[in-house]
Amino acid sequence: MPITLTVSEGLLSSEAQAQAFAGLTDAVLDVAGLAGNEFMTANVIGSINVLPAAHVLAAGKPVAAAFIELKLPEIALATAEAKRAFIARATDVVERAAEGRVKREHIWSNIVYAPEGAWGIAGQSYSNADLIAAIAGAAVPEVETRRA
Repeated sequence: MPITLTVSEGLLSSEAQAQAFAGLTDAVLDVAGLAGNEFMTANVIGSINVLPAAHVLAAGKPVAAAFIELKLPEIALATAEAKRAFIARATDVVERAAEGRVKREHIWSNIVYAPEGAWGIAGQSYSNADLIAAIAGAAVPEVETRRA
């Protein structure tokens, strides 16, 4: 699940960039119900692009802004509610990391889906069924608790 975070120069310190990316990773895993899943955690990857301030524009003029793009297989965050939850949480993460240096309305997000069979990890093409099997195989078993 590649995440691309693009920000204008000066918006996030190096520490804030790392904090934001960790928060975005947590957001996608939590919203997908996959927090703690070893397979998925290892495959939430991405990049942070820092562009010169003059190269980030809104309405044709330079502006402090952030763009969050999440690429997913078509089975992930499949409901409208899940998409809304990720976008809201991702916006909160970046807004918090920017510490007042970006207006909320200058944080844009999008989710891009790969069609069936077009998801690859380590040179292997995964169908939706393959991904589900890999995720299920890495699921942390629930521990039953009993009161004595």
